[in-house]
Amino acid sequence: MRNAECGMRNDGGVRFSARSAEGSVAPGFSRGYARIPNDFAPHSGAGNGHPSCAAMRRDENLSFGQPPAEAGGYRSFAATRRGSARASDLRIDGRFVRTISAIVLSLLLSPLAFAATLRVNGSTTVNAVATEAAEVLRAEKKMAITVDTQGGSSGGISGVADHSIELGMSSKPISDDDRKKFSGVNFVSTMVGQDAVALVVSKDVWEGGVKSLSRQQARDIYEGKITNWKQVGGPDRRIVFFNKEPGRGTWEVFAHWLYGDPKKAPATSHREVGGNEEGRTKVASTKGAITQLSFAWAEGDARIHALGAKLDDGRVIVPSSSTIADHSYPMSRPLLFVTDGAPKGEAKVFLDFVLSPRGQSLVKKHGYLPLPIGPGAAGAK
Repeated sequence: MRNAECGMRNDGGVRFSARSAEGSVAPGFSRGYARIPNDFAPHSGAGNGHPSCAAMRRDENLSFGQPPAEAGGYRSFAATRRGSARASDLRIDGRFVRTISAIVLSLLLSPLAFAATLRVNGSTTVNAVATEAAEVLRAEKKMAITVDTQGGSSGGISGVADHSIELGMSSKPISDDDRKKFSGVNFVSTMVGQDAVALVVSKDVWEGGVKSLSRQQARDIYEGKITNWKQVGGPDRRIVFFNKEPGRGTWEVFAHWLYGDPKKAPATSHREVGGNEEGRTKVASTKGAITQLSFAWAEGDARIHALGAKLDDGRVIVPSSSTIADHSYPMSRPLLFVTDGAPKGEAKVFLDFVLSPRGQSLVKKHGYLPLPIGPGAAGAK
C-alpha cells in the first residue's frame, strides 16, 4: 500500500486504518490519520494556501485533519468521538466512496452488528450443557456468546457479582456466605437440571472390595486418618486422594456432606484437581485413587466406579437417576444458572432455550437429570 501525507493540521480527525485490497476504513486509536489504497488519492483541494496532498510514499500515513481557516472551508474527516467520523466535503474518487459505502452497509445489515456478547462462566459441570446451548443459539439466533469455566462455581458467582459476566454457572446453591460477601447483589438462581457428587475410585480399589463408604470413613480418609484401603475392607494399597479445589461446587457439596458446613473442613495437603475431566483422568490412571466427581462424569466409564454412601442406619444409597431425583442420595445437587436480578435480554433468551424441551434434551444428553415435565413442574416449559 502507498500512502500520501497531507500537511493539514491535526485537530479534528480520528485515526483510521484500511485494508488496501478493499479500501475499507476501520477506527483506530487516536486522531488525524487515515490510510487509503494508492489508486484512491484524495482531491488536492483548492483554496488559498491549501496543501497539495499529492506526495505518495510507502509506509506512512495520510494525515486528515482540520485545515487552516484560509483553506476555503475544505474539510476531510471530523470526529465527534473516538471511532466515529463523517466525510464532509471530502472529494475523493467515486469508486472509493462506493467501496466504503458497501462495507458500511454490510456491517449495518449484519445481525451481529450491534449484538452485545452474552458472557457465561462458572461450573465445569454445567459447562457441557451451556456450551452446546450456545452453539445452537449462535447458529439459529445469531447470538454472540462466550462460555468459560474460570474459577468453577465460585468464579461464576463472583463474576455475576462484579458484572464481568451476565450468566454464572453453578453446581452448588447460593450460600448465605455468598449473599453476605456480595450484599449488594440480588442473586437469582434458575435450576436447569440435577446431578450428584460421587466419590469415585480407581478400578483396582473397586475390584478389591470397596463398594461404599460411610460419612465417617470418608471423613477419616479426607483428613488422613485412614491411609490404606485395607482399613476399609479393600486392597493393601495406599490411598491417593485427588481433592477438588476448595470453592468448586463439587467440593462444597462434598464438604457439606462431611461437616455440615464447608467452613468446618480442615486444610489438607492432598493433590488438587480442577475440572471434572482432570479428576476423572487422574483417578483412572492412578492405582488406589479416589476423588469427588460429578456423577454424570462417572457413568459409563469402566476405568472408574462411583461408591455408594453408607448411611447411619446401615443402608447403602448408590447415586442413580432415581436417588438423585428423590434426594435420598445425600450428595444430590441442583445445576444452576445465576443472574443479578431476574434474567433479562440475551440471558433470558439463553435460559428460555435451556428450559425448553430442546434444552432439556441437552441436559439429559450430558448425563444429568432434566427437570420434570408436567403441570406445575418448576422451571419446565
